[in-house]
Order: sequence, then structure tokens, then C-alpha cells
Amino acid sequence: MFTGLSAFPLTPLRDDRFDERAYTGLVTRLAEAGVDSVGALGSTGSYAYLDPEERGRVARAAVRSAGEVPVIVGIGSLRTSHVRALAEDAQRAGASAVLLAPVSYQKLTDEEVFGLYEEVTAELSVPLVVYDNPATTHVTFSDELYARVAALPHVAAIKIPPVPLDPVAARERVDAVRRAVPDHVSVGVSGDGSAATGLAAGCRAWYSVVAGTVPGAVLPLARAALDGDTATAGAESERLRPLWDLFAAHGSLRVVAAIAEHLGLVALHCLPRPVLGLPADQRERVARVVGDLGLG
Repeated sequence: MFTGLSAFPLTPLRDDRFDERAYTGLVTRLAEAGVDSVGALGSTGSYAYLDPEERGRVARAAVRSAGEVPVIVGIGSLRTSHVRALAEDAQRAGASAVLLAPVSYQKLTDEEVFGLYEEVTAELSVPLVVYDNPATTHVTFSDELYARVAALPHVAAIKIPPVPLDPVAARERVDAVRRAVPDHVSVGVSGDGSAATGLAAGCRAWYSVVAGTVPGAVLPLARAALDGDTATAGAESERLRPLWDLFAAHGSLRVVAAIAEHLGLVALHCLPRPVLGLPADQRERVARVVGDLGLG
């Protein structure tokens, strides 16, 4: 479950309501493509914009639609008591694991971050993935904090931020994290544009945004990298450079939403307001990239 390609789908809305039919289609598509796990309610899944009832519906729909594919459900929230309740809901829904980012409004100290994971893991019966996403949480994990959190019960994996594109620097970064955490804790990379580098540097999982919408586009990259074929993985990543450039310019969420809308997988304007989709000219650019790369 904590190796290979983990695909994170959108949570599409229609008229400001969870579009369960479209979501079921997205998750079924991932399972049929052969991804190694599904990440429901990650950042791409807009978890921070959904209320608890909506998040429960999403978790249940993901587990139901994924079949035999493990589902990792995001449980991040501002208050520890809310996180604990979301963890309970995710487990009742049948989640194979949970994903927890230390969401903050007031900046959290290391002790507060550790306390969050300590309280939540004490009550879990499924594995937990530590989600390190400083761009949205404003929390930066030190290697020392990784070590403390990774020693807690049920912590099975860490999702680290994008690694440097330089292979030597990437290897040094992954090695540093690897040395900090127990051997049984998997280290996986996020940031699709640097995934090939991260996998070549020793990460065993890729937590992917684009795989949640067009898994076939990146499965060859993931399989090659995990088989040690760094040349093929690098070539595949370079082939997808126009997509990575779009992510860098507009953010991955808006781009994959535009892709999903262009392909008719979700309704138009599927993102939670006040988040807006891309303007018309950039949607046209996305459509050209989808055609040029054969992403459909």
C-alpha cells in the first residue's frame, strides 16, 4: 500500500454539492488502470473545503468504488478533536489507511505537531501516512520531528515534499529522511514534476496528482522508476514537461480540474468556491497539452 503509484483524485462538485456519480467514475477509472492505492481527500481532493458529512460520503464512495485497491483517506483538520472524529469516520468507511497533514491557522510548534500525531495515533487501528505539505499547512518538518513522529504507533509512511531536481541533492535529501525514520516507515514523494528524481533517489511511493485523473499517462513512469530503469523514467518525465510547466504556472489542482473537465469526467466548474478554474485562454492551452500528450 505504501509503495508504487498512489493516485489522488479530485473531489468534484456540481452546483456546490459533492458530485458522487462523477467521483465514483474517477475512482473506478483509477482501480481499472491498476494504480497501487487511491488517496481520497488529499489536497487535490479539496478536503479543507468540505464539511464532515461530505467527507464521510467521499470516503465511503472511494472505498466502495476502489474495489480491491487500498484507499488512503485524508483526515486533516484544524482541531485535534475534529481529526480524531474524521479518523473514526474513515475507519468506519473501510479505509485501509489514513493521511494526516498538520493543518494550521495559528503557526504550530514542533511540540504541537507531535502532540497532534501522538493523540491521533493512540486511537487508530489502521496505518497512518504523515503528510508533509508546507505550502498549505505552513508547517516545516525537521528531520528530528520526522524521527519523533515516525516512532509513534501506526505510523507507516511519510509523504515528503518535492525533492530537488538535481539527482545528487535529491539522493542526499531522501537519505537524510531515511536515516531519521525506522526501516518499516515508507518514504514517498509528492510533486509530480520531481517524482522521477525522487523515485530514483530512493523513495518507494509516488503520491501523484495527475494519476488521480489520467493514471495511464504516468503509470509507465512509475513502473520504470520503481524497477530501477531511471533512463526510461526520466524520459517519460521529460515527455510530460509541458504538463509540469502548467502545474508550475497555475498550480496542479486547477490544471487537473481543467483536464478532468475537458475530458468530460466531471462537470464544469467542479472546484469549491472561492477557488476558480482556469480562464478560457489557459483552458485552451491545457486542451492543447492534453491532445499533444495523448492524455485522454
